[in-house]
Amino acid sequence: MGDLLANKTILVMGVANRRSIAWGCAQIMQEQGANLIYTYQNERLKKGLLKLVGDEASLFECDVADDNSIAQAFSEIKARYGKLDGIVHAIAYAPKAELEGEITNATRAGFQTALDVSAYSLIAVSKAAMELALLNDLASLVTLTYMGSTRAIPNYNTMGIAKAALESSVRYLARDLGKFGIRVNAISAGAIKTLAVTGIKGHSDLLEISKQRTVDQAAVTIREVGGTCAFLMSDLATGVVGDVIYVDKGVHLI
Repeated sequence: MGDLLANKTILVMGVANRRSIAWGCAQIMQEQGANLIYTYQNERLKKGLLKLVGDEASLFECDVADDNSIAQAFSEIKARYGKLDGIVHAIAYAPKAELEGEITNATRAGFQTALDVSAYSLIAVSKAAMELALLNDLASLVTLTYMGSTRAIPNYNTMGIAKAALESSVRYLARDLGKFGIRVNAISAGAIKTLAVTGIKGHSDLLEISKQRTVDQAAVTIREVGGTCAFLMSDLATGVVGDVIYVDKGVHLI
């Protein structure tokens, strides 16, 4: 147990199950003394999250595709916990048909859904937090991305474009929120067998190739990503602003 995040209250958005990168972030942050709050999209996902967290009082329903839902959740969080020191945004979604074949198979509706949930939601969350004065001075916002934003990864397609938009959003948010002392960054995590990754056609090949291309031929773990998230949430990272930090054990080097 450390104290890097002692006395900090941090919201984690996007834990699906114990293999989620967001859960790895939550584990490390809790070990470093953070008080954690979680959001879930719907009742079905709440059940799994409650089994992991064990404290229903720290769970809040929030559908990031609905501005009213975000505002309601954040209002309830502020009423119960006061201001936050950080938000982990680990939310992304594209219809399964968008994650196979060629990009010319993308549909207008699928593309819009992917961009809305995976990229615009970070702006929507940031906007709501600012309007409600939910964040403390020196608060930190961290989102999760993948190198499919800059490389044409097989089958990643629409999600790769959404991640590129997400990374651009990080830079613009960092510029605009910086004057309030709030920093915004992204972690580009390596390929990990999460619920999101298993939705990509050929994900087994993607995971194996990624593992082979790490510097030690061992896949990156959710806890390794979590370590970087904890650092970015801490006061040690006040000089890191608008950046994309790779935590993929060197895969992006090749």
